[in-house]
Amino acid sequence: MPVRLLKFALSRSHPEPRMFTARERLKPSYDVVIIGGGGHGLAAAYYLARDHGIRDVVVLEKSYIGGGNTGRNTTIVRSNYLTPEGVQFYDESVRLWQDLSEDFDLNLFYSTRGHYTLAHTDSAMRTMRWRAEVNKHLGVDSEVIDSAAVQAAMPMMDITCAGHAPVLGALYHAPGAIARHDAVAWGYGRGADRRGVEIHQNTEVTGIELEGDGTDQPRVRAVLTSRGRIETRKVLCAVAGYTPQLLAMVGLASPIYVHPLQAMVSEPLKPWLDPIVVSGSLHVYVSQSARGELVMGASLDPYELHSTRSTLDFVESLAAHMVELFPFLADVKVNRQWAGRADMTPDFAPIMGLTPVRGFYLDSGWGTWGFKATPVCGKTMSHTVAHDDPHPLIRAFALERFARFELTGEKGAASVGH
Repeated sequence: MPVRLLKFALSRSHPEPRMFTARERLKPSYDVVIIGGGGHGLAAAYYLARDHGIRDVVVLEKSYIGGGNTGRNTTIVRSNYLTPEGVQFYDESVRLWQDLSEDFDLNLFYSTRGHYTLAHTDSAMRTMRWRAEVNKHLGVDSEVIDSAAVQAAMPMMDITCAGHAPVLGALYHAPGAIARHDAVAWGYGRGADRRGVEIHQNTEVTGIELEGDGTDQPRVRAVLTSRGRIETRKVLCAVAGYTPQLLAMVGLASPIYVHPLQAMVSEPLKPWLDPIVVSGSLHVYVSQSARGELVMGASLDPYELHSTRSTLDFVESLAAHMVELFPFLADVKVNRQWAGRADMTPDFAPIMGLTPVRGFYLDSGWGTWGFKATPVCGKTMSHTVAHDDPHPLIRAFALERFARFELTGEKGAASVGH
């Protein structure tokens, strides 16, 4: 650390306030309880206080802020989805991303890079054309380009992929971007805290009390935690891979299944990769961070497992495919790897909005695409909680769509599960 930076850090002339207020104890009741201190939960709290004037809100996190999937993803932001519902939803999120650093007075390192989804087969090219047409119809900047254009944009890429999976073209999405994931959690958390929201870390939810009024629809009465009981009439569940456990507390079932999703970063390199590159056939997605690390991920682990452990098999497989795309990376070292818990749905679209339990709201089913939706989830779920009515952008993502067999069908835009 430079000496002058150390002097600044230790100087009494420039005191830096705490990011969040340290709360010693929970109040006996709150208007709204948000379970999950990741990006989605904190964003909902922020917009509840800022846009709806609801400040008697508590965010409960059993670990530390941003310690779940918010801090375990590869930070890609895009809106080049396949269905009209998905495209409009994520496009609103991209729009919100543009102003977040200014809103928070905090550098999120938001960087627009351009997003290339590579196609290695004729069927993949057909899907890219389909996505491009849906995107253009809804005003989203996406276009199909051929292999020559891909090579011109990235001359360092082996366009033949070692000869066995040549690139035929790509879907190019100019607004594709990356951001600093932990700063997003801090920004929403600090903004909510400054508006009166309480944030309690190391506070685990152990149960949810319900009450009936003679009808078939129970209602939320209280939340039980490792630090005491909280009375409330509204609970928002935003816990990603822990959703099945929380739903069991209120007697609800869902089609969510949980898979590990792993990622890794390389040692820092001089900047050479500006765009974001995705290959569904090779199970690779990669971008280069502001620190020079290559941030890399692949598809979900092919088994259901409620765990965040990482494996050697993942590193070997992903590294092999990375070298097929960029052979000169063969001697680059891997610094670290990690895993998150991806809460997948059958149609690769989220579950958002009301539930059969009155006062219990759900923000889940994000699989591996939840980070990019953080701002729009906060906006739409805060509206839903405040008005007890689903925001128009999330009506297609209701839990009841599975009972009606009205699935959204977003799988073709998931690329390799992100």
